[in-house]
Amino acid sequence: MEKIVVIGLGLIGGSLAIDLKKNRGSQIIGLDKNKNHTQKALELGIIDKIGTENDIAEANVVIVAVPADAIPTVTNKVLNGVDKNTLVFDVGSVKGPVCDQIKNHANRKNYVAVHPIAGTEFSGPEAAFSGLFTNKINIICDKDKSGKKILEKTLQIFDELQMRTTFMNADEHDKHIAYVSHLSHISSFMLGKTVLEIEPNEHNIFNMAGSGFRSTVRLAKSSPAMWTPIFLQNKKNVLKSLNEYIKNLETFKNLIEEGSDEKVYSIMENTNRIKNILDGIVK
Repeated sequence: MEKIVVIGLGLIGGSLAIDLKKNRGSQIIGLDKNKNHTQKALELGIIDKIGTENDIAEANVVIVAVPADAIPTVTNKVLNGVDKNTLVFDVGSVKGPVCDQIKNHANRKNYVAVHPIAGTEFSGPEAAFSGLFTNKINIICDKDKSGKKILEKTLQIFDELQMRTTFMNADEHDKHIAYVSHLSHISSFMLGKTVLEIEPNEHNIFNMAGSGFRSTVRLAKSSPAMWTPIFLQNKKNVLKSLNEYIKNLETFKNLIEEGSDEKVYSIMENTNRIKNILDGIVK
């Protein structure tokens, strides 16, 4: 039986474990430094057994699904102990640091830099569910540095998850993801913070929050333990995107102060084209 070791049993690691167990009939062995997570994952049937580092040497696939700041070290350690045919991939949303960390590793060809674009605002093994990845985008970075058979094995796994895979280099990935993912989470957290500070009456927030506010601030319910290291690992790109965002906010604020209705309207009208992009209507 194929043995898959999942290190990190939160939403992403747990959901992968559920679907890989269902799709492939694999034995799923779970590791997590949080013992409550491993025990809960076992109770929920997400994993078949709680593993140890010794299981890595016998694994066919090792998935690293730990917080972003731990991924480089954990991945390097995993590669030290795997068989020559073992596939190792991480699922973090920052690829540059891990690719740099293991670029000269003797088992570099065993590793594939993977980022499945999927998630919710919830965390922990209780948040994991089947179908999280269905019809979502999967990004593989620096594919030429992975072994051919290892890469084929990775593509097969994500095909079975019904994901659409695209390719780019790690630096480009980190730059683009800072704008379309990391910035949106920062925006949501800061919107929530602002409302909490200017509206001390929590009943007013609950009673008056419409669907627009709820959808915009949804990401502020995400785990700080997960997102703090992501922001800091991708610091250069996050700061660049934040600077652009702040500049746009300042411009919009100034136009409102000036009472320039035509310019305010024009900015929003021009921004409406984001709908076409998100609907797949790209020029």
